[in-house]
Amino acid sequence: MNDFHSKLEENLVREPEQQTMLDPAAERRRRRTARLLGLGTLVCLSLLVGFGAWQHANRAAATIATLEAAQAAVPVVHTALARAEETPLQIDLPGTIQAFDSATLYARATGYIGKRNVDIGSRVHVGEALAVISAPELDQQLAQARAQLAQMQAALAQAQANMELAQANNSRTVRLVQQGWAAAQQGDTDRLNFAAQTAGVGVARANIEAQQAQVSRLEQLTGFEQIVAPFDGVITSRQVDVGSLVNADASSGTPLFSIAHTDVLRVQVYVPQGAFFGLKDGEQAEVTVPELPGRGFQGTIARNAKALQPETRTLLAEVDVNNADGTLVPGLYAIVHLKEQRPHPVILLPAQAVIFDKDGLSTAVYEDGRVRLRHLDVEADDGAQVAVRAGLDPGDQVILNPPVGIVEGMRVTTTPEAKSIAGAHAAAG
Repeated sequence: MNDFHSKLEENLVREPEQQTMLDPAAERRRRRTARLLGLGTLVCLSLLVGFGAWQHANRAAATIATLEAAQAAVPVVHTALARAEETPLQIDLPGTIQAFDSATLYARATGYIGKRNVDIGSRVHVGEALAVISAPELDQQLAQARAQLAQMQAALAQAQANMELAQANNSRTVRLVQQGWAAAQQGDTDRLNFAAQTAGVGVARANIEAQQAQVSRLEQLTGFEQIVAPFDGVITSRQVDVGSLVNADASSGTPLFSIAHTDVLRVQVYVPQGAFFGLKDGEQAEVTVPELPGRGFQGTIARNAKALQPETRTLLAEVDVNNADGTLVPGLYAIVHLKEQRPHPVILLPAQAVIFDKDGLSTAVYEDGRVRLRHLDVEADDGAQVAVRAGLDPGDQVILNPPVGIVEGMRVTTTPEAKSIAGAHAAAG
């Protein structure tokens, strides 16, 4: 069985060899086909390599042409005419609204609050009673002082009567002594008694004056039992109620009420040094509150400190605002808009025209087809535009959004129209 299989395998292996040996034409065809396939493959590869080289050459040529064209091309830039800005300078500064007058009322009489007529938010007028202090001890002191005054006045009347009697006796004794009917000793006694009674009248009058001063003092203190408003305003705080004990001690007096005059308000603002020389008392200012959009309150620069604070280099100024309608209240945050005359004209330059490099701030100006770089002396910069003090002249064509790599003397061309910088800002606004 094994021999049978071995012979069968040998026959299967030998059968193709025998067929090949028996068919030489087929072998030749097979070899020719293989040669043709190899030749076709070589031709395809050669065509692919040639096409790639041709594409690369075309791209290189196009790149070189583009670079040459870019080098030969003249950039087109947009310009704007520089114009001097002489309109008033507007300065927006944060401010704090405060009452024109404000006061905290303290007790000047010791006692208990017997009556309270107002509360926080109450509008009061000058002289209006806010509260009444019950001070019986003080009232008793005043009654006692008045009684003592009456007693001293009676003593004065008695002293005056004694003085008149002594005067009459002295006049009579003087004549009797001159006539020899009375002794000289009696004359001296009556004369000195009259002088003593006269002095007693003076003492009585001085005592009355002192007592009158004491009565006046106590009357004033009892007048403080009634707490009155010192001016028209609004009660902003209340620290006592009916029955509260208040102390009139100068060092530990009890605060009763706080009152603020709000018909006119002060807006305190700190003006920077750069705006100090243009600030003038009496000029108009506008005050706005962020929570009241679209509404402005007209005010007047009423006063300033006349000296800058050395720590911040700012000047404290106050703007008076009419608040008769009561819209504003003390403590609000506000923005004060000041308009000041410029000490010298400036050119407002948009931020897109400013070049910042290692040399500082500069701008590009178009002159006779070429770029001229100008160094800028900047007075102020708010991010959107800069105020240029020096470096530009009115009428210069400033290049907006200058191209990257711009250098001095670079050839450029500009669009036919060139708007003024100030006009462009007005149109944008």
